[in-house]
Amino acid sequence: MKTKSAVLSSERIEQRIYLLREQRVMLSPHLAELYGVAPKVLVPQVKRNIERFPKDFMFQLTRAEFENLKSQIVTSSWGGVRRATPYAFTEQGVAMRSSVLRSERAVQVNIEIMRTFVRLRQSAA
Repeated sequence: MKTKSAVLSSERIEQRIYLLREQRVMLSPHLAELYGVAPKVLVPQVKRNIERFPKDFMFQLTRAEFENLKSQIVTSSWGGVRRATPYAFTEQGVAMRSSVLRSERAVQVNIEIMRTFVRLRQSAA
């Protein structure tokens, strides 16, 4: 059985933070994985609460951004053929996710993600 620390390791979270459009972001498939939900569950929940996710909290990758990102990542964690490009959530967008996903796991994951974003910001300063 996995411990919470194994599920929520900061290294695992940090590996899923990318720099896109001059912002640190996490992608919808990776957030879904961390939250323990299917990606097809996460995006509709966001769309039902779209007023909580302005453009500075979330944006959809362009096809070119997605292809460029895929080419930079050695392991293929993108699953099969995608019809739509993933969504990118900024730190504020990830924080807002906690208001949409209310499970205990989502709360714990969000706490660790926020700590990781803060640590990255502090190390960059």
